[in-house]
Amino acid sequence: MNLPLNKKVAIVTGGSRGIGAAICKKLAEHGAEVVVNYASSRDAANQVVEQIQSGGGKAVALKADVTVSSQVIHLFDQTESRLGKVDILVNNAGIAEYGSLAEITDESFDKQMNLNVRAVFVASREAARRMGEGGRIINIGSALGEAVPMPGISVYCATKFAVAGLTRGWARDLGTRKITVNCIEPGPIDTELNPADGPQADYQKRMTALGRYGTTDEVAALVAFIASKEASNITGATLRVDGGWGA
Repeated sequence: MNLPLNKKVAIVTGGSRGIGAAICKKLAEHGAEVVVNYASSRDAANQVVEQIQSGGGKAVALKADVTVSSQVIHLFDQTESRLGKVDILVNNAGIAEYGSLAEITDESFDKQMNLNVRAVFVASREAARRMGEGGRIINIGSALGEAVPMPGISVYCATKFAVAGLTRGWARDLGTRKITVNCIEPGPIDTELNPADGPQADYQKRMTALGRYGTTDEVAALVAFIASKEASNITGATLRVDGGWGA
């Protein structure tokens, strides 16, 4: 079967649950061989691998703290050893912590910057050193990387603004090698961490034009398209899956 991503090798950081798990499964459905990266959720990552394999796909779970350069290098080395040269990198791992300017701690600031920005930089740099022509770097940002609609989320929003900015710069850096770099910005998505029936759900639904949460599969479908050959002329873009949150 000639699938759109047949035999392409993909790393998905933070791939053990939520949006990351959906991306792993969708890429595998399209023929990619997928590394489900995790930092601590080994059982969840293995479950994603088992689901992919049960559907006839190929996947492995690999542990790495993507804020640490040496571990990222090891992640790419392991990937190349087990699956081959990386064609697709999806920077999905992230964290959100909230607090007003007077309340936010140094630890919380550093934690969010390290995972949401530094990890994206470290993994993308390693991909840029190894990818061949036609590679794909796809950063999972946020609709909160375009606007700050409420108090107490400034640091998280700043990290996502940074990811969108880096995306544009890296598209310029890698364009001559036909490597595309794009940022997908989900709005409210129904996940374990932000359920569609959670305490903030009604407000978030009202902020969208469609009046509903999105699904992880809707985000994953856009990732799969951006990873495909058909999207080869899209780079440096921020693409929203937000139900009209930013309309």
